[in-house]
Amino acid sequence: MAKGKNRPAAEVNSGSMADIAFLLLIFFLVTTTIANDKGIAMLLPPKPDPNEPELDVKMHDRNIFKILANSNDQLLVEDEPMRDITKLRPMVKEFVLNFGKPSADGRLLYNQLPATLRRQVNSNGRSTNSSDEPGKAVVSFKADRGTSYELYIRVLDEVNAAYNEIYGERVGISAEEFLQLDKKDPEQKDMYMKARAGIPRAISIAEPNKIGG
Repeated sequence: MAKGKNRPAAEVNSGSMADIAFLLLIFFLVTTTIANDKGIAMLLPPKPDPNEPELDVKMHDRNIFKILANSNDQLLVEDEPMRDITKLRPMVKEFVLNFGKPSADGRLLYNQLPATLRRQVNSNGRSTNSSDEPGKAVVSFKADRGTSYELYIRVLDEVNAAYNEIYGERVGISAEEFLQLDKKDPEQKDMYMKARAGIPRAISIAEPNKIGG
């Protein structure tokens, strides 16, 4: 009789497979990093106090840079159609740094700008039909409820990038380096404040129109 003829077949012990799978599941849950979608970093204004009267703030039209987007994702910038959105950034910079009719504070601000920014101001002609000075310049953006999120974000990115380039150039760094400044560090916070002094990031986002507007 041949050896091992009646030997039982070998079996794999699977009794602990469930425990192993459970431990692996816990391992991946603990070690996996889940990306959080933070959305748009934007600070909303506080709710108005019903006990305080509404302020009637009047602003000259030349101090408002108007951007409109309709439901077909068509842009109207300063009452003119715009197809190439990359042209928006230099237009915003030119508007903010116009110094058309500066006040005493505006003239002081101009004299404190580095030579590169002053050359930009002078080359643009200081138009009296544009903003009086950076402290009075407001960029107004109004979209339609049918405007795509992609266009909405791209417009805000271009507007914010224009301000970041101004701030960075004012203190001799790039826009990317300006965004990386650590405001917890005293020296970097001082540079951040110096870059923005007298040039507020004044972006007004109006209530969207109804679809089709």
